[in-house]
Amino acid sequence: MNMITRYTHAASVTAAVFSLMILGNAAFAQEKVQEKPPTPAQADSNGAAAAISDQKIEAFAVAYRQVDKVRQEYTAKLDATSDPTAKQQLQTEASKQMVQAVQASPGMSVDEYSAILTAAQSDPTFAKKVQEKLQKSAPAQQ
Repeated sequence: MNMITRYTHAASVTAAVFSLMILGNAAFAQEKVQEKPPTPAQADSNGAAAAISDQKIEAFAVAYRQVDKVRQEYTAKLDATSDPTAKQQLQTEASKQMVQAVQASPGMSVDEYSAILTAAQSDPTFAKKVQEKLQKSAPAQQ
């Protein structure tokens, strides 16, 4: 039963990770728009955003960069593939890789990553704080 619970949890985190891809693209590339507005359930996380420490936001930033590397790699693969079945397989692989990237990040659990992601999606002020942390801690590539 624990394995089923973990799989179900990983699937929900995967959905959150794909939401992050949309959020990341909108926030940093300004090329894509978030496909769906926050749900009422996400509004409950506004209070949780205030309770998230700077340390956790820094850990999130590290995990985010790892997830973003996976996203970039798989976006290129998905763009190069026209077969719907192959695309689905690539999306499944990408999801697993993203979850593993979060799990491998020090000081960040999948639950925490998901909570910070949800808070950032529902609270524009918190999203700005997270974005600033990502920009400050990003390696200089420009």
